[in-house]
Amino acid sequence: MPERVLRCAPVRPPESAPRPALLTLAYLAFISLGLPDAVLGVAWPSLRSTFGLSQAGMGAILSTAAVAYFVSGLLAGRLMRALRLGLLLALSTGLVALGLAGYVSVPVFALFLVAACCIGFGSGAIDSALNNYAAQNFGPKHMNWLHAAYSVGAALGPVLMTALLTRGVGWRSGYAVIGAVLGALALAFFVMRRQWDAPVPTTGEVPAEAPVTGSAFDALRRARVWLQIVTFFFYTGVEVTAGQWSFTVLTEGRGLDTAEAGTWVSFYWGSLLVGRVLSGFIVEHLGSVRMLRGSTALAVVGALLFAIPSVPPALGLVLLGFALAPIFPGLMSETPRRVGTDVSAHAVGFQVSAATAGVAVLPSLAGIIAERWGLAYVAPHILACAVMLALLHGVLSASADRA
Repeated sequence: MPERVLRCAPVRPPESAPRPALLTLAYLAFISLGLPDAVLGVAWPSLRSTFGLSQAGMGAILSTAAVAYFVSGLLAGRLMRALRLGLLLALSTGLVALGLAGYVSVPVFALFLVAACCIGFGSGAIDSALNNYAAQNFGPKHMNWLHAAYSVGAALGPVLMTALLTRGVGWRSGYAVIGAVLGALALAFFVMRRQWDAPVPTTGEVPAEAPVTGSAFDALRRARVWLQIVTFFFYTGVEVTAGQWSFTVLTEGRGLDTAEAGTWVSFYWGSLLVGRVLSGFIVEHLGSVRMLRGSTALAVVGALLFAIPSVPPALGLVLLGFALAPIFPGLMSETPRRVGTDVSAHAVGFQVSAATAGVAVLPSLAGIIAERWGLAYVAPHILACAVMLALLHGVLSASADRA
């Protein structure tokens, strides 16, 4: 039965331009959501001193937020059905703002972890809801640029926190500014909540937005949903493992100095941002499927080059970053077509949760590998994960093409 539904109800992103107000708000939302995600590393020394924590305290914050994010993604489809999209976005963004207000005001670390849980749960719901809406209504070009906007926010957050710390105003002031931005975004979502739920006219034969009619169980009965889940797990694992471990591999494993290794790691993250901007133009000519096939194959090449110590690290890392750039937004954009719009909200939520799990598991596995066998084996670990990503997407693509 699920397969017959997919064949009878194929879906493509709408051909007409999305509403300018909603599109603008979506871009601002992705920038705003990126703001708090990369700030903790800059704030950590000051925060640790405030609460008298050990270095392991950062892991407690990250783990608490990640678990809440994971659970939120699993529940996203049900929440969208119960609250409708507009109200869910407003409430979830408000929950993130509330969590940031907690960061600013709580006197003890236990309450700080409660605030981190609020931020993780709210962010997971926003991520799932916005990605599902964009996949059905904005098309692959804007999907790539929306994720580029997230990267802009993630880059601006540390800059903001650093500027405030250097002026001696403290880490809480940085979170206060970011919380105010998220509070304003929550208000904007609430004011425009009905527009998110209104039908979007298109020139295609199929409505741009389908209601969440299938259950989470219906989604999990479809093989392609599981393929997408595992693909997202390996994608984020490759991206974050390369980003978090490349500096250590280059300095402690290959003897590069701090400045040079830091430059190459910066180029890696920069190539993700630039790649997403460029892929927004390219995807209209290649199409999402061909771009995804080429990107996953190119990621294997980049990871292979990085795994060879004699190859200049810039070549492997920058190529890997460019290759990975369009994969997450491309997979999200293709989700309604591949799994069916009736369960796409559930599928997107599961994918967000799987991506969170990939961030937690595969970089941690790299640490175990480095501890047991040495740093020389971390780059081959990244290569193996990139190969798995390419193989999984090949199976997923072939399965969708046969439908």
